[in-house]
Amino acid sequence: MSTRWGSKLLLFAIFAFLITPLSTLWSVSFQPVSPDELKMTSEPKAPGAPAIILFRQVDRDDRGLTAHEDVYFRIKILTEEGRKYADIEIPFFKGQGNIVNIHARTIKPDGTVVDFNGKAFDKSIVKARGVKYMAKTFTLPDVQVGSVLEYYYTENLAEYLIIDSHWILSNELFTKKAKFTLKPYTSDSLPVNLRWTWNFLPPGTTPPAQAPNRVVSLDAADIPAFQTEDYMPPENELKPRVDFIYSEDSFESDANKYWKKFGKKRNDQLETFIGKRKAMEQAVASVVSPGDSPEVKLQKIYARVQQIRNTSYEQEKTEQEQKRDKEKEPTNVEAIWKKQYGNGAELTWLFLALARAAGFEASGMWVADRRNYFFHTNSLDGGRLDANVVVVKVNGKDVFFDPGAEFIPFGMLPWVETSVQGLKLDKDGGTWALTSLPACSESAIQRKAELKLNDTGELEGKLVVTYTGLEASQRRVDQRFSDDADHKKFLEDEVKEAIPIGSEVELTKQPDWKNSTSPLVAEYTLKVPGWISAAGRRALLPVGLFSAPEKHLFDHANRVHPIYFEFPFQRSDDITIDLPLGWQISSVPEPQKLDAKAITYNLEAKNEKGALHLNRVLNVDVVLLPKENYDTLRKIFQVVRTVDEEQVTLSPGASTGGN
Repeated sequence: MSTRWGSKLLLFAIFAFLITPLSTLWSVSFQPVSPDELKMTSEPKAPGAPAIILFRQVDRDDRGLTAHEDVYFRIKILTEEGRKYADIEIPFFKGQGNIVNIHARTIKPDGTVVDFNGKAFDKSIVKARGVKYMAKTFTLPDVQVGSVLEYYYTENLAEYLIIDSHWILSNELFTKKAKFTLKPYTSDSLPVNLRWTWNFLPPGTTPPAQAPNRVVSLDAADIPAFQTEDYMPPENELKPRVDFIYSEDSFESDANKYWKKFGKKRNDQLETFIGKRKAMEQAVASVVSPGDSPEVKLQKIYARVQQIRNTSYEQEKTEQEQKRDKEKEPTNVEAIWKKQYGNGAELTWLFLALARAAGFEASGMWVADRRNYFFHTNSLDGGRLDANVVVVKVNGKDVFFDPGAEFIPFGMLPWVETSVQGLKLDKDGGTWALTSLPACSESAIQRKAELKLNDTGELEGKLVVTYTGLEASQRRVDQRFSDDADHKKFLEDEVKEAIPIGSEVELTKQPDWKNSTSPLVAEYTLKVPGWISAAGRRALLPVGLFSAPEKHLFDHANRVHPIYFEFPFQRSDDITIDLPLGWQISSVPEPQKLDAKAITYNLEAKNEKGALHLNRVLNVDVVLLPKENYDTLRKIFQVVRTVDEEQVTLSPGASTGGN
């Protein structure tokens, strides 16, 4: 379960000794605009850019109980298209920080200043692959080509988040100049050490350095615009960045020594947390039966842990509710079992304790989730191991579990924890291991349609969509706070988005949203007007009814970044179409079979006693591909699109031949 569990324990110990916070706010303000900036019409180092960042400043202060960042932007609008940058979005993750002290203004080309006096609104943002965050949004007034936009704000971060200190240098716009500073956390009671690493600094940039006053700073210039692409690795992994690492221990330069020391410490913490053997044996006795097979025992334990209240997946409480509850966090697995609640990380460790009590060989493991970064052991940053899983020996093989992750089926992990390196803990410091990656067939979207074609070319009938594995769990997690009406719209929209033309979709049976063990199955009525087209005395019916998601996939000629899928997946369509009385199937496309090893595609159209049967299966059994493989990947999906556009030839009946 992804969490800051281990790191928060470390930082809580540090802050417990803090007596007087050093919370001196840094102030930022508007800066004078120069005549040259007003006259500027283009930037030679960013030809054709709609706008550029003239100057950006980020001042981070990690002192005190909470960290904060002062951020300043100055943007030059160069083209009509660039006026869209008057719509400002300041991103933040709810629960991890808040945006305050927003000031903004527009400087017209003639130097006239128009202050922003409006209000910023909170907006939920969904990026590619379902990543969600909040943003403060507002629009600057009177923006025209040649204007200079200025705004600054402060982000107050949640307690204990100094472990997330970092600078991300690049932006979607070219940056002419940028300045970054950090006032690091210090403590008079405990030694707190700081070091930093950097990745992809722009050419000619001097690495960050610390001044005698302990402030770390970095100046950069001519930072290229960051290009966003579909199916690319996490942005923060690709952008120039500086990461800051805090530790109460002195830093170890030898990687083996560092991780051994880190592993022993984490193992000691874990064994203290789960070391309630007698209580766990009593708990297991109430869950399993003596005659159960080992796998049945483990399934029962897994299911029982998932029934416990998981505070990591609850809606955030108001301050009044938090004060009312004042719930004391459990300090060990026995307390979790008695209270029947815990966060995701604690529930995963409870599963470990119960599995051991049931006689299984099981170990705890810290892994680095791959949602925002990729983990490298040479980073010597234990804070990156921010998710915990359990490794259980089942029939002689290591099987990975994370019951603290909501709606994850038995024997699977959340996608962010699959195929990642982690430290499997033991008393000697642990060993590195790679978590499992499910096959594409285990996470599938299966569509089964029984349709009729009428004389006007409309398809109508029933559709059943089945989501399995990670496809099901992701939707259950994303929709866990939605009501039936929201569920209905969400599912109907997904079907509509899969069909290349406008369609009418009505959900007739809601799936089971609460059960992690079963597939997510939704039933619909479906109407697709005008699916066939006339060709003389014949009619043509395309075979790719649900092919819209692949229609424009990888159709750009060039690629900047590697290709990154969250997890292997399968899309399968089984469609039966009954024809109107008197209609006949004249010809069907030849069966297509494309086998590119990691990606396979099959399509078959059959005439089955006058009914058309279409079977289409796309398997993507890969996660990361270097950009050098892009041309091959692009050609594969060009074939997929071409085949999806092939047509079945129909001969209408005599009574409808003129339609």
